[in-house]
Amino acid sequence: MDGVKTPELTRTDPGTAPDGQPVPAIELVGIAKRFHSRRGVVAAVEQVDLTIGEGEFFSLLGPSGCGKTTTLRMIGGFEEPTEGQILLYGKDVVGVPPNHRDVNMVFQSYALFPHMSVFDNVAFGLRRKSVDGTEVKRRVDDMLDLVQLEGKSDRRPRELSGGQQQRVALARALVNRPRALLLDEPLAALDLKLRQAMQIELKRIQREVGITFIFVTHDQNEALTMSDRLVVMNAGRIEQLGAPREVYERPRTRFVAGFIGTSNLLTGTVASMDGSTAVIDTGADEELTAPEAASVGAEAGQTLDMTVRPEKILITPDRPAAGRCAIRGRVSEIVYLGTSTQYAVKTTDGSDLLVFLQNASDSRDIAERGQDVWLSWRPEHTLPLAPSTAAPATEEEDA
Repeated sequence: MDGVKTPELTRTDPGTAPDGQPVPAIELVGIAKRFHSRRGVVAAVEQVDLTIGEGEFFSLLGPSGCGKTTTLRMIGGFEEPTEGQILLYGKDVVGVPPNHRDVNMVFQSYALFPHMSVFDNVAFGLRRKSVDGTEVKRRVDDMLDLVQLEGKSDRRPRELSGGQQQRVALARALVNRPRALLLDEPLAALDLKLRQAMQIELKRIQREVGITFIFVTHDQNEALTMSDRLVVMNAGRIEQLGAPREVYERPRTRFVAGFIGTSNLLTGTVASMDGSTAVIDTGADEELTAPEAASVGAEAGQTLDMTVRPEKILITPDRPAAGRCAIRGRVSEIVYLGTSTQYAVKTTDGSDLLVFLQNASDSRDIAERGQDVWLSWRPEHTLPLAPSTAAPATEEEDA
């Protein structure tokens, strides 16, 4: 950002692996975490393998109870894994306490000291390390400039907005020059507009300091907006790993398709296979085709789950031209959303499908409630889905 001096976050060279490639910032190898309770053994995290590169903005995404925060806490040293390795730049840190792991964590609650000024909150860690006073002032001032809190160093946390308090927490974590920053839903307490603004700010800060950020969230929009890569977790396991566009455009399982964005989930019987493409009988008069269905193990006679995104579908009063997937239905609801209009359609086989159509300056509703219509889309937008990778979360202990 113009006029802002990027703080120097000097780090030792991460080195190279035996194959000549750079050593990843963080590696999780066969990580599992189980908690014992009166009713059995709860598997919070089960056989997670991850490699996170130097300087990545990496997100752990999933619903409450999926294991994402437990995974983050194990990286930070606040929980120890039941099995597996946690490698920080090639060194196993299992058993190493949090204050010796060279990572810092930003919590949802911010955990600022209310009786201290902004400056003293940010300087707290440096002073505990007996850093020279002149160096403390230089580094704290640089950090406050980075998070755009210059001129507010004398204020107390109660005199700041929620977004400003979150920036103080970030500055306090970054001023110690960690090799990785762990963020546990740090935007959850903010209102929608401020949260969206802080998503952009967090990405800017991460890009300027250049260190690895690992971000936990249950908000898909946050993960898609900020991440270089992300994992979707479910019941302690990884459902899918990839770049945001890949995960959204090519969900691999029914769970991922339903969790990321809005999806239309369809189920049909594979009538036949044409190479890797499945011809699907949905129970109506129409047939659908699903290219690459063989990649999820589809075979003739089997049931196949599929998804198609609402924005990929067109609505027409007449049957579309050959070569498109098509299905008939009746419009049950129309919702105007400003930038788009949402159509809910009940198909002839009983499925409920959503269609999102962008609103142009001169657009009008192309169908009315109760009208019979055709829905159509390109065959490549029919995405076959594999079964979920999640396993039961509880195993009963032996008597």
